[in-house]
Amino acid sequence: MLRLTTARKVAWMKQEEIIQEIRRLAAERNALLLAHNYQRDEIQALADITGDSLGLSMEAARTDKDVIVFCGVHFMAESASILAPDKIVLLPRPDAGCPMADMVTPEGLRELKARHPGVPVVTYVNSSADVKAESDICCTSSNAVNVVNSLEADEVILVPDRNLGRYIAQHTDKKCIFWEGYCPTHDRLDVEAVKRAMAEHPDALFMAHPECPPEILELAQHICSTSGMYDFARNNPAKTFIVGTEAGILYRLRKENPGKEFILPSAKLICPNMKLTSLEDVLKSLQTMSPEITVPAAIREKAKLTLDRMLAVPRD
Repeated sequence: MLRLTTARKVAWMKQEEIIQEIRRLAAERNALLLAHNYQRDEIQALADITGDSLGLSMEAARTDKDVIVFCGVHFMAESASILAPDKIVLLPRPDAGCPMADMVTPEGLRELKARHPGVPVVTYVNSSADVKAESDICCTSSNAVNVVNSLEADEVILVPDRNLGRYIAQHTDKKCIFWEGYCPTHDRLDVEAVKRAMAEHPDALFMAHPECPPEILELAQHICSTSGMYDFARNNPAKTFIVGTEAGILYRLRKENPGKEFILPSAKLICPNMKLTSLEDVLKSLQTMSPEITVPAAIREKAKLTLDRMLAVPRD
């Protein structure tokens, strides 16, 4: 009888069998399964913890597990490795990248810094370890304004998201220098789609992620991170919400609020990179203990400093 390769064995298994085998292997490897809020429904359902990129990396640092299986994109696994260098960090789909993170390079950032000597660089966590290492402090979408306002400088460089940058600029007196990067998924959301959803659901509240373009944020009743959306939906008495962020967030919103309705204003709000990871990928990763994500010590130490500085600033 021919021996089946790992890939062919996975292909032959049914979904429930795959889930059971993932859980068995996770226990055997002493592994923690993390899933970003934008992952496929079945990945979020399987995960030990779901959350935003930084929150998950902090969980990776706190856990006593030996292995972290990060269902997300590359920069997230890097952040987990930076904060938990003693653990094995696996990224089931190493080709799951972030287009916005790829829009800024260390070389490009050094050139911008040279044109603005002495101006501190505030870098969104949605960036590579190499770029974080060239920065002064990181921020998340939930603490970005607080991070910028915590700095003594009158001028700041904001990298890489121009939309988050312009949102920050509206809430600070500091002069802001923007890097012209953006999230392709959020940037695709157009005003017409939002207005159509609002007209069809006049009693709905529109909540939007600050990665959306400024003209979208002008329409929102509430602007917040993904974690903030969970809190807002849970605590607000409204029954209907229009959701201005990636479609994956709907899984947990609907699970936590069964009596409420959540509407995606556009079918374009799907990140292909976030949807790459499958149950089969998670199983194969645990079987082979690969691909492992590591960050060179010299980069890790500099990048960790920017994250540590950020963690000292409160999140909204």
